[in-house]
Amino acid sequence: MPFIDLETNLPASKFPEDFLKRLCTTTALALGKPEDRINLVVKADLPMLIACSCSPCVMLSVWAIGVTDTADKNKEHSAKIFQFLTRELDLSEDRIVIRFHPLEPWQVGKKGTVMSFL
Repeated sequence: MPFIDLETNLPASKFPEDFLKRLCTTTALALGKPEDRINLVVKADLPMLIACSCSPCVMLSVWAIGVTDTADKNKEHSAKIFQFLTRELDLSEDRIVIRFHPLEPWQVGKKGTVMSFL
C-alpha cells in the first residue's frame, strides 16, 4: 500500500485529475504495485527552495512496504519516476528530489487493524 506525497511550488492548476491518475499509474508500475493500492496527494503552491533556488521544483516522497528498502530498488524506481515528472512538469532533474521510505506492514492501518493482520 504505497503512499505518494508530491510537494511543489508549482500552481495547483498544473495538477488536474488526469495528472494524478497518470502519476498513480506511473508509480504503481515503477513500484510493481496494483494501482488500487496507491494513495496519492499533491500539495501545490508551497513556498519551497531546492539548492538555494525558489525556481519551480518538486519533492516527492514514496512510502511503501517491501519495495523501497534497498538502494538498487530505489535507483530503478527513481529513474522511472524522474522520467515521468520531468516530461509532465517540464522540470529539469536538478529541480526534483525523491525520498524513499520503507514501511513495515504493522505501520499501516486499514479497516480498523494493521496490514500485517489483513
